[in-house]
Amino acid sequence: MKFTGKTVVILGGNAGIGLAAARLFAGQGARLAITGRNAQTLAGAAGETGALGLQADMGDMAAQGAALEKIAAECGPIDVLFVNAGVGGFAPVPEVTEAFWDGIHDVNLKGAFFAIQSALPLMRDGGSIVVTGSIGSVAAVPGNVAYAAAKAGLRAVVRIVAKELLARRIRCNMVSPGPTDTEIFKRGASEAEIAGVREMMAGVVPIGRMGTSEEIAKAAVFLASDEASFVNGVDLYVDGGCIELGS
Repeated sequence: MKFTGKTVVILGGNAGIGLAAARLFAGQGARLAITGRNAQTLAGAAGETGALGLQADMGDMAAQGAALEKIAAECGPIDVLFVNAGVGGFAPVPEVTEAFWDGIHDVNLKGAFFAIQSALPLMRDGGSIVVTGSIGSVAAVPGNVAYAAAKAGLRAVVRIVAKELLARRIRCNMVSPGPTDTEIFKRGASEAEIAGVREMMAGVVPIGRMGTSEEIAKAAVFLASDEASFVNGVDLYVDGGCIELGS
């Protein structure tokens, strides 16, 4: 029960990696709060894990800040903040529009940064921040320019936040998944398209398959725990060997 007595907040905890992490944190005694955009999946996740569930869009800074304030008021000072919410999207460079770029960056970079900023006055010293990145921030994948740029920027944010918070003993780390079988690539896709993406992605992973939400969540929970007390400012690749072995 590694998180007994601790308040854990997962931004984007209603599906995929966030929900898998919520299950793990709840199973280890955390006082849990989750946010998400979809009211239906949020209610289901909150009911399953016993979490306080608040509907908030990461791209809406005011709503996210208000949700964090309410969580701290009801659950106490935040010990762990897992910034997981994100959106994806592919477009080749000539087809990237300002609206497409902003839609991805407003959530993945701008929203994530201001969520961290809003949470800091509500966090207990000695706590932990974990942010979901992506190996897309270092892998040159055609069509991924907007998403990769956002996650690369977020990687820089994590390192600087980790340095600035040394005096408060709040660690800040990133977990960067490789190809993972989660909802982000399934939204709006047909079963045939999903199967095709799975086959394509599995083919680029040295280990020979996509990762699962649970495998990524386990890494995030490790970084949040006292077991990672000497880990700070890292970007942990959980990618089946894509970055280190893919070349």
